[in-house]
Amino acid sequence: MSIVKKRTIENAQNNDTKQIHRALPELIDAMESCDVNVRRLAARELAFYPEAAQTLVSCLKRECDSSVREVILTSLTRCDSPEFVEELADCLRSEDASLRNEVIEAMKAITVEVVPVMEQLLVDPDPDVRILAVNILESLRHPKVEQWLINIIERDSHVNVCAAAVDLLCELATEKSRPALEVFITRFSDEPYIRFAAELALYRIKANRIT
Repeated sequence: MSIVKKRTIENAQNNDTKQIHRALPELIDAMESCDVNVRRLAARELAFYPEAAQTLVSCLKRECDSSVREVILTSLTRCDSPEFVEELADCLRSEDASLRNEVIEAMKAITVEVVPVMEQLLVDPDPDVRILAVNILESLRHPKVEQWLINIIERDSHVNVCAAAVDLLCELATEKSRPALEVFITRFSDEPYIRFAAELALYRIKANRIT
């Protein structure tokens, strides 16, 4: 490696170190600034402090600027800390539709253990929260996803929640889902769309078995 190239790499590393050199208390204070740019930069740097996850969630709930919220959510997905997931999920109850959608996308990208939180959301008393939880399952790579969807079509009494679940089962159902889907059709026999979606899921299961 040439001396010039080596120095270039070393300078880049030094610059990266400087970028994360601010102490945690200073960054937390910066999140209270009236300046959007100050808050955005602080939110970006807080990604290097997993212990700041709770602070980021608290800031997210009251942040009005969409660009700052975007950086906060990006930092949270990089924190890789399971402690904040439940509080983040609580944002699904927000009256702000944009925030709810942003949180859904963030939770799809979370790599930490989310099973306890997802299992709570899928039986939440609010059917809207349950539907949003199903939306998260769409991109959640976890071996329990199909079983969670089966539980919904077996037990959930809300037609819209069941519709969301069976829509997703159309894409990923295996032979494991077949018995539940067959019963499900009779449970909602007076709902044409539900019946159609369940029959489509069963058809795809059969087609996959043949191929």
